[in-house]
Amino acid sequence: MDETKEGISFKGVAERLTLGITRILESMPGVVDVRFVEREPAEKRCLLSWEQKNTCILPEDLRDFYLTTDGFTLTWSVKLDNECVPVGCMMIHSVARLRPLVQPTSLFSLPNAPTLADLDWEENNTEGSGGGPTAPHFDSRSRIFELDSCGGNGKVCLVYKNCTQGVVAQHSEMWFLDRSLNWHYLTPTFTSYYRLMITHLGLPEWQYAFTPYGPSPQAKQWASLYQPLTISCEFSLADPAGDSYINKLDPTKAFKGKAKTPAPKKKQSTQGSTGGTAKGQGGMGRHTGGRR
Repeated sequence: MDETKEGISFKGVAERLTLGITRILESMPGVVDVRFVEREPAEKRCLLSWEQKNTCILPEDLRDFYLTTDGFTLTWSVKLDNECVPVGCMMIHSVARLRPLVQPTSLFSLPNAPTLADLDWEENNTEGSGGGPTAPHFDSRSRIFELDSCGGNGKVCLVYKNCTQGVVAQHSEMWFLDRSLNWHYLTPTFTSYYRLMITHLGLPEWQYAFTPYGPSPQAKQWASLYQPLTISCEFSLADPAGDSYINKLDPTKAFKGKAKTPAPKKKQSTQGSTGGTAKGQGGMGRHTGGRR
């Protein structure tokens, strides 16, 4: 009886944690194999140990998240031609995997080996001249921790900027590092990013909607199929002509076969009947002439 109550209570926690997104995904056409990985809460001593090791204070919303579940993983697939194709993935690393993006230099590395810090050759490295947030640095001025590897398409990072060696960093932001190692600002808090991740259903490359160049054409196709409203609004803001290259797909008809239309019946030609009538008239004329 106690195990049943614990199962029901955890199911309610999982429902609130995912904001009911599992039921929404299961109701979509073609979506199969929606999986949410259940995890135990992180211990407070692990959070304190992480803060002491990295000289950073976890934001309150992220701390509460880890005290509820030590990480987050939700995946879903689409059935195409009797084959399950993995499409969506929502992931937040556990406390143990919340590691610095820039690892300390190894004793066995070459003295002049290139590092990410070499990319900060500009003294005033900013996101843009439009008054946007200042981009993070790969050197000691910023402390960067990877929250999501995005399936190899980039990295979502928890960033502490304007850091001083030996001083505890407290203010953090959420940034996206694309594959060309360019920074793109996402949200000021973890809660805002978490809501964005749920809203975008974990679609492939959804973080690229916050970049000037946007997702790949294949990712746009998935987005137009399973999230037409949000994706059209984002593309219209980034590129007014970006949506014109997307095929218009109807989710209710995408997984149905085409109905066969009956072939039209061929009309019989009247040339043969006309010729037969003419021959008949000629024969009657010949019979009449013989009687005369």
